[in-house]
Amino acid sequence: MKRRAFFGSVAAVAAGAAVVGLVGCGERPQVIEYKQGKYQGKPYSEPWKGKQWNDSKQDWNVAVDTRAQNQNEYKRIK
Repeated sequence: MKRRAFFGSVAAVAAGAAVVGLVGCGERPQVIEYKQGKYQGKPYSEPWKGKQWNDSKQDWNVAVDTRAQNQNEYKRIK
């Protein structure tokens, strides 16, 4: 009787492993449909375009320079 229970549990584990192994076979192919000459990514825009900088390149440059100076270790230590 114990033998049957053992082989039954082994069969159940083997069947479960087979099911788990076959689940990975259901993946669909991932193929990109490229249209010749057409860029399909994010549209390019200047970094200062938008609400944060109000389309002002000068304000954006000031903010970038200020950030760079705040990360300057020499200036921070001195």
